[in-house]
Amino acid sequence: MNEQRSSCTCGSEGKTRIIYACSGVGSNVGQLANEAACRLTLEGYGGGSCLAGLGGGIDKLIGMGMAADERVVIDGCPVACAKKIMDDRRLPVDHYVVITDLGITKTAGPAFKECDVQTVIDAVKNSSR
Repeated sequence: MNEQRSSCTCGSEGKTRIIYACSGVGSNVGQLANEAACRLTLEGYGGGSCLAGLGGGIDKLIGMGMAADERVVIDGCPVACAKKIMDDRRLPVDHYVVITDLGITKTAGPAFKECDVQTVIDAVKNSSR
């Protein structure tokens, strides 16, 4: 297992950035969103948080989301589960990426192409500029 290089949720310019990702095991793009978010967190781009906890109404997680300077959301497809959870909890979305909008086709099952991970990471970073 990879070690996390930083537990800091600081993005560039010292802003607190939290990354939320769809992680549906039913499709490649759900797992791709999760993998990209994990790698972004490991490289120190931002800190990850629990989308399921937000959906479950966990006050501490909602408070952390509210307090963040930036919230990055990665959804696998236009169903937009992650964004809907953010909207339900009235958490602003500062940067938003939908993987199928990047030309990656949604397929059944969790297997994704390794080459697509960098495509998603690059899209997230470009959305923050």
